[in-house]
Amino acid sequence: MKKVSLFLFIFLLGICARGFSQTATPPTDFFAGKWEIIIKGTPDGDAKMTTELVRKDGKLTGELKDPTGTRPATPITKIEEDAGKKLTIHFNTEQAGEIDLALEKVDDDNLKGMLMSMLESTAVRVK
Repeated sequence: MKKVSLFLFIFLLGICARGFSQTATPPTDFFAGKWEIIIKGTPDGDAKMTTELVRKDGKLTGELKDPTGTRPATPITKIEEDAGKKLTIHFNTEQAGEIDLALEKVDDDNLKGMLMSMLESTAVRVK
């Protein structure tokens, strides 16, 4: 009986130690970070933009910047997320009004999608 009690004690102690050893790490925020976006087939050729998406108050925010610095940054008006796999960025332009850029996760560092459901777009994480 003494051996059974000792065995049960060690078994329960092992279960408790294993349960408490699992730290509650926050989930990684996949879309947050710096991205280089390429929109293919625009009238001016392929367009490149960079953005740094930051989560504030539970929502992603940021602005689209011209990597050459010749044009001013364009603020992102709204970002819609779908279960960590899809992202839709909305922004305003002077020529076309509000534009949406829908991107879908390809792998850990790449996104692929369409601008206004017409122009193929890709995004690569900047490390």
